[in-house]
Amino acid sequence: MEEKNLVFDASILIGELKSASNEMSQVIDSIREIADRTNLLSLNSAIEAARAGEAGRGFSVVASEIKKLASTSLSSTKESSKIIENIQNKANQVMAIRTADVAYDTIDKIDRNLFERNCDAQAWASFDKVKDCFLSTEPDRIAAANELLKKLIDIYEVYLDLYVLDKQGKIVAAGVRRELIGKDMVNKQWFQDARAADDISVSDLYYSKGLNNHTVAYTCPIRGESGEVLGYFSTRFNWNFIYDIIDSARIGQNGEIFIINKHGYVIASRSRKGILSDNLNHLAAVKCAIRGETYGYVFEKNRLGNYKIYGYAHTRGYNAYKGKDWSAIISESV
Repeated sequence: MEEKNLVFDASILIGELKSASNEMSQVIDSIREIADRTNLLSLNSAIEAARAGEAGRGFSVVASEIKKLASTSLSSTKESSKIIENIQNKANQVMAIRTADVAYDTIDKIDRNLFERNCDAQAWASFDKVKDCFLSTEPDRIAAANELLKKLIDIYEVYLDLYVLDKQGKIVAAGVRRELIGKDMVNKQWFQDARAADDISVSDLYYSKGLNNHTVAYTCPIRGESGEVLGYFSTRFNWNFIYDIIDSARIGQNGEIFIINKHGYVIASRSRKGILSDNLNHLAAVKCAIRGETYGYVFEKNRLGNYKIYGYAHTRGYNAYKGKDWSAIISESV
């Protein structure tokens, strides 16, 4: 018989363990109830035996044995309850550690993805057709740059648009939205940040009305042979591709995953809700993550009074990409 490779969801297995423990607890509660009643029965029997005098001596022996049985049962149930409670606590700890591991793995994958976007912008800023927007006098240089940017978008798929800007912040070439050519972007935060850094700059997540999508802007200088700044190259990453990472995270059916920015605002969630509007600062796990704690978990009550596990992991960045102080938060029901 051919063996099948089965993939197990640890959270489901742990949930089944806890469910079995709960069933054991119910059985022990039943045994405890029976022992209590037996103890009461032995007490009543002892009273009746005392009233009967000599005639009740044999019955008194039976009552004594019943009391011993009840005492033994109660002692056993106490020990069993401790064992079951220990199993449940260990199961919760295992789930908590696993939840923190998933958070750590998720933010690490996002960092690696965004590192690649970091590299893309810097590499493309060095392309001759991009530099020729400023170095060449050929009349078709802008058309050639536009064609290159569109080709890059078609090949890489993860970008909404690509732009070339002059030093004053005016768009001179675009991959998709050609109507923006000639538009002044000098007052945009992403442009000001790149110019101030004199290096690649990565924006926080924001919603672009023009692109009708959430995006992250990567903007870096375009340099000449002597290192002088000729202009700027700017990309618009399609944030929807981050959900490939989030949707593949192994969390329970009732679990949730959030990516938050440094202020605690949700910038991604498995439910796709609350983006840039919901703030999770009220959660202890989020406070830990925002403080920069790399990894951990917290047990706390949600707004309905039910305990949940919140695993968290703070960005470490990846290679040259330093990260944006984002964090991953995973919640699982206890």
